Amino acid sequence: MASLFSSCGGGQGNGQSGNEKADTTKSTANKTDDKAVKKILFFGTSLTAGLGLDVNEAFPAVIQHKIDSLKLPYKVVNAGLSGETSAAGKTRIDWLLKQPFDIIVLELGANDGLRGLPLADTKKNLQQITDKVKKKYPQVRFVLAGMQIPPSMGAEYAEEFKSIFPALAKKNNMVLVPFLLQGVGGVPKLNQKDGIHPTVEGQKILAENVWGQLKGLL
Repeated sequence: MASLFSSCGGGQGNGQSGNEKADTTKSTANKTDDKAVKKILFFGTSLTAGLGLDVNEAFPAVIQHKIDSLKLPYKVVNAGLSGETSAAGKTRIDWLLKQPFDIIVLELGANDGLRGLPLADTKKNLQQITDKVKKKYPQVRFVLAGMQIPPSMGAEYAEEFKSIFPALAKKNNMVLVPFLLQGVGGVPKLNQKDGIHPTVEGQKILAENVWGQLKGLL
């Protein structure tokens, strides 16, 4: 807006009314404010998207409310997608990185584990996503959401799956949420009828689990 006023003024800036000057000043201030606001990308699965709920009830939105209440200059972007695997995420991240982010909360891998996909591939995909982000925006800070799965694929598979996240966090200097679904997973009243996706109250607990690790970066 400030540029628009300048270009349309044609050198007649001194003839602006008080209101026009005020509008120009306000527009410039808003532009400055926009640049000062940092972005947090929540990149994940249906857990991040808030499947079965309004997007404003998903844990990224709950975290945005916390941020706003503290008057911190951060904007949350919810890029959760139902059914997302680490392999699909490796492709989708390219599109998301067209705009800059300051912090990324990475929540992928759960669908890999539930489908029994090769864990070597999951590890590789998550690392490649991390590498892509770091290459494009070296200063981005990461929060990694740790996940666990039931032993339906075998105890050895479940244990190896669980170990992916702390290892990845350590290797890449990420802040780790040990288990995103802590306090919610396996608790019927905190999950929807499918027994997998959290209710509104469950999402609030997920928000607390993430917030406990994220707030130190803000």
